[in-house]
Amino acid sequence: MNKKLLSLLLIGLLTVFGLMLVGCGGDDTTTDETEATEDTMTDDTATEDTTTEDTTTEDTEAAATSGDVEYTIKFAHVVAENTPKGQAAIEFARLASEKTNGRVEVEVYPNSQLYNDDEAIEALQLGTIHLAAPSFSKFTGFVKEMQVVDLPFLFESVEQSREAFAGPMGEFLNQKLADSNIMLLAAWDNGFKQLTNNRGPINTPADAENLKFRVQESDVLVSQMQAWGASAEPMAFSEVYNALEQGVIDAQENTYSNTYSQNYQDVQDYLTESNHGLIAYAVVTNPDFWNGLPEDIRTALDEAMAEATEYNSTVAGEINDENKQQLVDAGMELNEMDEEGLQAFRDASYPVWDEYSDVFGEELMTILEDYRQ
Repeated sequence: MNKKLLSLLLIGLLTVFGLMLVGCGGDDTTTDETEATEDTMTDDTATEDTTTEDTTTEDTEAAATSGDVEYTIKFAHVVAENTPKGQAAIEFARLASEKTNGRVEVEVYPNSQLYNDDEAIEALQLGTIHLAAPSFSKFTGFVKEMQVVDLPFLFESVEQSREAFAGPMGEFLNQKLADSNIMLLAAWDNGFKQLTNNRGPINTPADAENLKFRVQESDVLVSQMQAWGASAEPMAFSEVYNALEQGVIDAQENTYSNTYSQNYQDVQDYLTESNHGLIAYAVVTNPDFWNGLPEDIRTALDEAMAEATEYNSTVAGEINDENKQQLVDAGMELNEMDEEGLQAFRDASYPVWDEYSDVFGEELMTILEDYRQ
């Protein structure tokens, strides 16, 4: 009896001890699995958090790149990018983006990619583009006073012309444009015009007789050539090279930069430094578009335009000086008129002033007397 009880007691103790061992083993396994699970979850969570942060960063950067541009301005002009106007347009685009923190993007279309000057003015009025920079003579059809800039020997220096555009003459012309629903934002110059031809050096008006010159579409320029004994062929800028190459015209007048950028040195032999007239561009916009922009955007763009205009003034001289030498290096024969020759051209040009005094009116002609050579 006692032996049987002792045996049962021993078996019970062994069973309890065994269960305790199993229980302890089970607890260790559970703890390891739990820790492993927590580690795994932590790693997964970290991966998910990182992925979320990366995705958010990418989305933010994409939004900054594509979403910040609120206004796109199309700026069309007809000359090459390496000219003063071309460079000033690029600089304006850069400044516009910078000063608006990327809210404005200016798309520049040079070299008549979209329109020639006449087409650009029409597109501007229709709102198809927002900025253009035609020469002043291109507005002759509806603002006859704009061709006053084409009067021969109007300015003695480029600096004087800039003062004129910033003063009463510029104010007068701006008001005339406003009457035709065009806003003048700035005047960019490209320096003085020179003469090129295939016949020989030009030193006096007699040397220009019977030459057929390409001119811009300006009555004043036609009268100028006729006063010199030459004939004039108004023609779009984009057509001049072929016309010179094919002999449709004999000669042309333009700045050193426009002459070089259009490769006229390949089809013209003689280059005369005459400085007889200014090439200036009216940077214009549609007033409905411009005035419809938020005030802070307009203020920033006005600042950008003012700085781009100063930049234009700087690069115009530099580029023309460089291109003058490049034209000579390319083989053109350069002659610089002496004072006697220049005076002969001035004397031949004075009747043009008289011819257009009634067209421009007393108010404008009085303003011009402060600048006339």
